[in-house]
Amino acid sequence: MTPVLSASRLNKYFYDPDKFHVLRDVSFDVQPGEFLSIVGKSGCGKSTLLYLLSTMDTEYEGEITMAGTRLTGRDGDFLARFRNEHLGFVFQFHFLLPEFSTLQNVMLPGLKLGKYPAKEVEERAMEKLRLIGMADHARKPASKLSGGQQQRVAIARALINDPTIIMGDEPTGNLDKANSENVFSIFRDLASKGQTIITVTHDPDFAGGTDRIIEMSDGQIISGH
Repeated sequence: MTPVLSASRLNKYFYDPDKFHVLRDVSFDVQPGEFLSIVGKSGCGKSTLLYLLSTMDTEYEGEITMAGTRLTGRDGDFLARFRNEHLGFVFQFHFLLPEFSTLQNVMLPGLKLGKYPAKEVEERAMEKLRLIGMADHARKPASKLSGGQQQRVAIARALINDPTIIMGDEPTGNLDKANSENVFSIFRDLASKGQTIITVTHDPDFAGGTDRIIEMSDGQIISGH
């Protein structure tokens, strides 16, 4: 099976105030439909790695290939288009626009992609909200939702363009246990339907339920290649 993502010999340096080797020869593959978690102590490089994989940071040595496309060395416009089409993001903080409705928030990346007419984007957004059990709140302003509901909406938004990979940076980091379990079960369900998911997490229960755990220490992968 061809990996959906390949990272090969990634090295990353920070230069402020002194030169610091953040990632050291990091290499691994991710298979289609795999639910992967990246764990390790604060400062081990896991969020930096996710930032590279997400194509937001292009200053690195090594090579990243995703969905059969070599992303290393591509210009910003190409990467922005690629991101919008192939990647869905779920962060620790949901970043919903409070003055927009739940439905409008989910539609935004779909409208930006411009692949479907607005009416179809709306239908797709409703379908994603049904998937996460939030269709009843479609017309409600995002500011009126609870924290757990907002994070579920953020997942629906990440799904709107049917991304190749969903990337989560501490997706349950701001939630209580019940809401964390709810978000995990949504991810688990998506993975069972073939969605590839990569998450950085501090939560051992969350990581323990994923297909594979990559553990990092001092910028290197120490287990779970």
